[in-house]
Amino acid sequence: MDVLMHKTCQRVLLRLPRAITSPCKCHSSGTVHATQITPTSSTHRPPVLLVSRLFQPLNLRDVGQENRAPGEMTCKSQRLMQQAGLIHPSNPGCYYYLPSTVRSMEKLVKLIDQEMQGIGGQKLDMPSLSSAELWKRSERWDLMGKELFRLKDRHGADYCLGPTHEEAVTELLASQGTLSYRQLPLLLYQITRKFRDEPKPRFGLLRGREFYMKDMYSFDTSEEAAYQTYHSVCQAYTRLFSRLGLHCVQVQADTGNIGGKLSHEFQLPADIGEDRLLVCDNCSFSANVETMSSGQKGCLQCQTGTLVESKGIEVGHTFYLGTKYSNVFNATFNNTLNKPAITEMGCFGLGVTRILASAIEVMSTDEGIRWPGLIAPYQVCVLPPKRGSKVDAVSGMAEELVHSLVETVPSLRAEVVLDDRTQMTIGKRLKDANRLGYPYVVVVGQRAAEDPPRFEVVCQHSGETMFLSKEGLVDLLGRVETV
Repeated sequence: MDVLMHKTCQRVLLRLPRAITSPCKCHSSGTVHATQITPTSSTHRPPVLLVSRLFQPLNLRDVGQENRAPGEMTCKSQRLMQQAGLIHPSNPGCYYYLPSTVRSMEKLVKLIDQEMQGIGGQKLDMPSLSSAELWKRSERWDLMGKELFRLKDRHGADYCLGPTHEEAVTELLASQGTLSYRQLPLLLYQITRKFRDEPKPRFGLLRGREFYMKDMYSFDTSEEAAYQTYHSVCQAYTRLFSRLGLHCVQVQADTGNIGGKLSHEFQLPADIGEDRLLVCDNCSFSANVETMSSGQKGCLQCQTGTLVESKGIEVGHTFYLGTKYSNVFNATFNNTLNKPAITEMGCFGLGVTRILASAIEVMSTDEGIRWPGLIAPYQVCVLPPKRGSKVDAVSGMAEELVHSLVETVPSLRAEVVLDDRTQMTIGKRLKDANRLGYPYVVVVGQRAAEDPPRFEVVCQHSGETMFLSKEGLVDLLGRVETV
């Protein structure tokens, strides 16, 4: 028995990490006694994020207009995103979102969640596949025309891939029975893929057939309460764009095929924009030209200003729907008199992928991407010296610097990458970093060999270059806001 237990003990020990085990002692009684296991003295460090390991197929060589396929690379954001390995074309109007884009989108979604939940929004997820019966009840099955992606199941039933979910969410609410007025306002939202059969998809993520959108639906007890909710959501949108550093304009808009009594668009001014805007040069009035009389030049609000035309990219849209859908689907609540009443509705959209692309469109240079700081895929890129160069001796300092940054500044965990492609010169990697748009690039170069070491820090947004000690660098990056 002693021999058997001894062999068993040896087999168990072979499967344990050597660093945390010590020999056990087997006694004649057959009881196995292990000496106390002590942890290793060194603290476990997470692996460094290496540029060479990121799945980001770069094509940073600019493709001349003469070599581009017809209809391709038609705007700055599309060209920069494809060259930087952020997106890859699939079908017309559809793209692969590669890892860095997904990281950026996830950060944007967190910001949207914060703002929507900050005003009482509750997140859910509705089916993309929607029955034709719902759309026929609202009379939008025919109204939407060719924009709807339509299909039949094996039983011949008609469906569509939802571009919006007014019908679905109202039917969901109606199916729960009558609500109490105490449960309202109710704000339900989702962030999911949407589908629209665009006749001419173009401009990369700015106008595609498949895209991500945040759509929120509100249910209120009265028209007055619905207007309060409407303005609350508009204020949340304004805060969101302000946090992103995007100067959006809230303009009077047409209700279109969604319908309703009131509508506003949130437009990001840009030359590539497809919407024509009229903005007063004297007051806050602004409108989509679709809502104005032809040739209107004077401001209807202040009566003295002149309307100036510009172009914009629509990144958000709000609608006060009234009872357009709640009447059709009988979405009711019990009022203070315990009598059933129809809910007043609103719907509110944000183009998630469009916000991402339009931010790149308006903030970037022709040579490189510039991200809104909060949603950059990574905040910091550290460049060690070229292998075999005169300052190769300080190359180990680069990895140690990465570890030090993420340990000293917890908010930078998973936000710092090391460009380990040391077969390339610092100059070439610095050029790549500029094109990829890391907000901060830290070069471990010749001055890192000084006492004390100093690091070259390039701030992409300001274009400023600084030489900082390790303490100065930690102080600078410690003030970087992350999501």
